[in-house]
Amino acid sequence: MICRVPPAPSSAELSAADARRLALRAQGLLGARPRNTAAMLRSLGAVQLDTISVLARSHELIPYARLGPVGRSAVERAFWTGACFEYWAHAACILPVEDWPLYSFRRRHFISRGIRWHERPAESVFSEVRARITDGGPVTTGDIGGAKKGGPWWDWSGQKVAIEFMLDTGEVVCTRRIGWRRVYDLAERALPATVLAADTLDDDECHRRLVAQAGAAMGIATVSDLADYPRISKGDVQAVLPDTGLVPVTVEGWRDPAWAHPAALTALGGRGRHRTTLLSPFDSLIWDRKRTLRLFGFSHALEAYKPAAKRDYGYFTMPLLAEGRLLGRVDPKRVGITLAAQAVFLDTPAAVEPMATALWEAASWVGCDQVEVGRVEPPEFAGPLLAALTALC
Repeated sequence: MICRVPPAPSSAELSAADARRLALRAQGLLGARPRNTAAMLRSLGAVQLDTISVLARSHELIPYARLGPVGRSAVERAFWTGACFEYWAHAACILPVEDWPLYSFRRRHFISRGIRWHERPAESVFSEVRARITDGGPVTTGDIGGAKKGGPWWDWSGQKVAIEFMLDTGEVVCTRRIGWRRVYDLAERALPATVLAADTLDDDECHRRLVAQAGAAMGIATVSDLADYPRISKGDVQAVLPDTGLVPVTVEGWRDPAWAHPAALTALGGRGRHRTTLLSPFDSLIWDRKRTLRLFGFSHALEAYKPAAKRDYGYFTMPLLAEGRLLGRVDPKRVGITLAAQAVFLDTPAAVEPMATALWEAASWVGCDQVEVGRVEPPEFAGPLLAALTALC
């Protein structure tokens, strides 16, 4: 669909539709696509990581949603060849390596706190881990004795606790993963000298730059939105907001004042093609539930950690984005060469053909040549959906 939108309003009052367009364009889901995965990451500021892999891991699904069926190996190379690092932003995220200085405030916080949530191991354990990396090069937890003591997933070994604290405080850094295991190296060895030399920002400057970056990535946001994106306090946002360059606006139906990025406002009158795609629950467009409800009137939550009997929609339900709206959701599963749409929920008849298109594109991307549909809600949409899938086969 080609979206032709009216010119940006001359006042600072925006419609709800304007706000959606600002958000979609800023997130790379309306108009020109990012050139590649690296450009996409720079525009988003962060790509969230998660262990769940249904169609693919979430950090692969996020470029896919914006770039289309980009090669998965190309995505991995873009993220894990030294141009990025992994750290705590909105959650555990992939971040552009040049943003290392922006998180010095968080590293200082961990240093002053002394530990995260595990009991601190003996200093001899830190010394042992430090010596192993210094003398032997990059390591995984397997190289230093294993991650767990043998109990539940949070029952970490002393070596795992030590190296994760060293990651939190910036002594070591993760710039790549192998088989989903973090590879840890000394920050002074793994990061570019120019990045290390720029690591001189105080807390206020870190917050200012992160709020400005979040505003650019979201297009339009409340103070709460700006705080949630990099996970800083609302007080920290308010303290730096006047110096970020963001513009105060009001939005139809929004209770709280909003702030827009000037470039997003300028682009509001432009044209652009909407992306039709399935979104990871960890996609930055929708990772904040309250913001998603406010922008799209769409409520969703990850139910993977609920018992199956208590799930309303499914294990890893992916919302359907089409025509600038969230029109439904699907709980997919890859079974050999078949993409099984175990449960499909469509909010309107207009969602039928976009869902069929999104399912086939996703199937092709992950190497499936069949799409099977299970439960469809409402049931009267099952026949039209199967017909639309067959027409695209």
